[in-house]
Amino acid sequence: MDCPSEEQMIRMKLADLKNINSLDFDIPNRLLTVFHTDNHDQIFQRLDNLKYDTSLIDSVSADNYSVTTDNTDRERKLLWQVLAINFFFFALELTTGFVSNSMGLVADSLDMLADSIVYGLALFAVGGTMTRKKNIAKSAGYFQLTLAIFGFIEVIRRFIGTETVPTFQTIIIISILALIGNGLCLYLLQKSKSREAHMQASMIFTSNDVVVNLGVIAAGGLVYLTNSKYPDLIVGTIVFFIVGQGAFKILKLSK
Repeated sequence: MDCPSEEQMIRMKLADLKNINSLDFDIPNRLLTVFHTDNHDQIFQRLDNLKYDTSLIDSVSADNYSVTTDNTDRERKLLWQVLAINFFFFALELTTGFVSNSMGLVADSLDMLADSIVYGLALFAVGGTMTRKKNIAKSAGYFQLTLAIFGFIEVIRRFIGTETVPTFQTIIIISILALIGNGLCLYLLQKSKSREAHMQASMIFTSNDVVVNLGVIAAGGLVYLTNSKYPDLIVGTIVFFIVGQGAFKILKLSK
């Protein structure tokens, strides 16, 4: 597990088990501590179904265990802010991507949308039934997968067709703005100083988006240097692949 979508999958997979008291995620070390009663067989079986190469490290008695409370209202407000920023840049990059003929920007916009879906799943599914959560995940996953497939088709069409070279100025400027947006998200998340796993995971997820932004900026620079459409299409293909992977991860939640 290395991103909020995978953490959310685990949480939803275990959500209806009554013998679980709490989950403690250590994202950087890919470690999950489950505080539970009774035996762990059913818990391990659920986790193993996710195909994350799950292995049991240890099972010990937690005699001094106590449930800790957190400021969920503040964290929920913060996640709403991050979701809003991501959705704004999804709309901006999608629009300017088509205007500038850049598949790199279009693909990056869908990556922003994928982030919004992950945050939205966590927010909208709170307090809902397991059936509702699975329906939300299924709809979001299929929607994202459909967009990724259409993106791949469009990239192939542009590879074999005669297309106008993308406007490199727009690619670079909009990507820099998106980079600033992700930087703002990171600032807000770090400012919270939360040690909660889902907040830590959100920071990791947003840090990965910064790398994607830099890749699209680099594509814009190569379009300028080569006066070719191919750098933009290559980066677009890579990002569409990432978006498609995210869609399959989300669809696992509906099983």
